[in-house]
Amino acid sequence: MIKDLDFDFRASARRTLTLERDAVEALVPRLDAGFDRACQLVLACQGRVVVTGMGKSGHIARKLAATLASTGTPAFFLHPGEASHGDLGMLTERDVVIALSHSGETREVTELLPLFKRKGVVVIALSGRRASTLGRHADAFLDGGVEKEACPLNLAPTSSTTAALALGDALAIALLEARGFGIEDFALSHPGGSLGRQLLLTVADVMHEGEEIPCVSPGDSVRDTLFEITEKGLGFTCVVDAERHLLGIYTDGDLRRTLDRRIDLDSVPIEEVMTSTPISVTPSMLAAEALRIMEKRNITALAVLDPERRLVGALKVQDLLNRGVV
Repeated sequence: MIKDLDFDFRASARRTLTLERDAVEALVPRLDAGFDRACQLVLACQGRVVVTGMGKSGHIARKLAATLASTGTPAFFLHPGEASHGDLGMLTERDVVIALSHSGETREVTELLPLFKRKGVVVIALSGRRASTLGRHADAFLDGGVEKEACPLNLAPTSSTTAALALGDALAIALLEARGFGIEDFALSHPGGSLGRQLLLTVADVMHEGEEIPCVSPGDSVRDTLFEITEKGLGFTCVVDAERHLLGIYTDGDLRRTLDRRIDLDSVPIEEVMTSTPISVTPSMLAAEALRIMEKRNITALAVLDPERRLVGALKVQDLLNRGVV
């Protein structure tokens, strides 16, 4: 039951956000050699990074494992409660464990420490207390301590989980940059959904080829050119020489300008009214890059050329949008 219908919800939210912001900002001056050590241990790992934590820390641990895995560091989440019931068999001596516990005394986590040590597994602690059981027995310590939780009772993990989340992200991104993990690597880890479409699709995957490409010769009349545009249905045509080298392009916009000049559509060759310096792309270019070019140049069509500048394809902005490239 709500005790006060006039409760200031926004004031409460501002207080929470301010406290959590302050908790993250306080992490910066506490970054020390322990952070460097943690990064070095992960980079030297010949197995996988195993992230573990209980309760709310467990949720953050799952997210950290997912972030690491998607940014070039093989990782998975190990539930500490299940570890002692068989799941510990997933660990090898080549692995590195990142254990999350703000108190550093979470029983399900600390009970695993002797087992980690017996296996010879390196342990990185992400905790709020360096002098805790977890902090003392870790090979590297990440200080995620907070002055107070955003919870007014100072009980519910709020500021501490936000700090742990941010510190975990900092670790993952530092590792990403140290590995030189690039956009192509990221694409291979995210092949599904719109992200994969943006990163993996090339112009060659989307462009119109062969008989679908609208093209005319430089001596063809404007009227003949309009027939070609209408027949191919792409709203433009390319003008090519006998070897299919691109000479120009003619679009709906060019047609409007032609009509404004009251030019005879039957007698004027297309080379006199075409755009003679068209923007073009290559088949190997990423589709997302082609879309950025269209947006920057405020155009809707591109010719696709091979290294010898021969016409091999035609691309419309709608082709990219239909394939989910945004």
